[in-house]
Amino acid sequence: MIIDIKAPTPGESITEVQIANWLVKNGDYVAKDTEIAEIDSDKATLTVNAEVAGAINILVEAGETVSIGTVIAQIDSDAKAPEGIAELVSAKAVNPLQPAEPGIKQVTVNENTDVKITPLARKMMEEKQLTSQDVLEQLGHPRITRQDVLNASSGKAVAAPAFQAEAVENSREVERKKMSTLRIKLAQRLVSVKNETAMLTTFNEVNMSQIMSLKKQYNEKFKEQYGVGIGFMSFFTKAITIALAKFPQVNAMIDGDELVYHKYADIGIAVSAPKGLVVPVIRNAESLSLAEIELRIKELAAKARENKITLEEMTGGTFTITNGGVFGSMMSTPILNPPQSAILGMHNIIERPIAVNGQVVVAPMMYIALSYDHRVIDGRESVSFLVMVKDLLENPAKMLFGGNEPVKVLLGI
Repeated sequence: MIIDIKAPTPGESITEVQIANWLVKNGDYVAKDTEIAEIDSDKATLTVNAEVAGAINILVEAGETVSIGTVIAQIDSDAKAPEGIAELVSAKAVNPLQPAEPGIKQVTVNENTDVKITPLARKMMEEKQLTSQDVLEQLGHPRITRQDVLNASSGKAVAAPAFQAEAVENSREVERKKMSTLRIKLAQRLVSVKNETAMLTTFNEVNMSQIMSLKKQYNEKFKEQYGVGIGFMSFFTKAITIALAKFPQVNAMIDGDELVYHKYADIGIAVSAPKGLVVPVIRNAESLSLAEIELRIKELAAKARENKITLEEMTGGTFTITNGGVFGSMMSTPILNPPQSAILGMHNIIERPIAVNGQVVVAPMMYIALSYDHRVIDGRESVSFLVMVKDLLENPAKMLFGGNEPVKVLLGI
């Protein structure tokens, strides 16, 4: 029986998707529920699973854009499964790192992450069914070139000299790849933000000593109790939700000729995923504890990196946080995530000399940046908001009291 595999819909209002990648080859025998393809849309990426076991006939090439409901492949459920192949295909689709069945050679080109392999050499290794270890056994340096692969495939041993400068293989190759639907949509949105908003950025710096001291003192106990460590993002999220309550203009957005003020804080956390930047949203973050925020961030980030984030989990945010510090950024101007009116950028922590009570001390410092739409937020609100976030981060105890001094709350003044 021939079963049609149709292009699924990632969500409402989406009429077409792009076949990003086929995870199986035409004619392969696939087991039921095997992931056979990755589908890109302008909002999300999802996988397509085999509805039945059988031989697959691919009808649409990778990179093509098709309408929702288009038949992209067919599976012949009457096809006889070659001995041992059905189980192997299923295991490979679910876990590519699972060892192959006996008698079937499974090649991992670069199982040693310290080995540098040129693109041309990598392609040749795949064609000749060679692993990096096969080549390294006859090689004296951790860089594999085209000639090294030829030598290894012919069984020719290469004696390494006592000292050899690393060879540089010149190349003028050009590779063209069609942009994914998600990347195209992202590009359009970024350009529209620059053209359609009055975006400005204000900066400040935060002394991270108190937060780092808390992490050092309580991280193990926190992890033991909640199953997740204390991260900087939860402190930033909590501080921002408190500041948003004090400065509601920062949590507003334009809708036609009206301003919409949100009395809740849905915080988007920018995550770098394999298909591009995605922003999963933590709903009602103002009502969550630090532990709940950490657990939610961990869950959403994992789903985003595995391309399993849903459209619903990425829509409806009122404010966004992006952390360029994980990549080493010292300072940047984050771009707005429309239709939101503000975004906060975190950066890396660097020990720098600062003046404290007239004395020069070395402290872990982080620059923070708030980009905002000047049509919605005035300079006074943006600067005051960022100053409050800074104050809360430098004095975490204030987060228990809505930004007020603990002693003043105790005294009722």
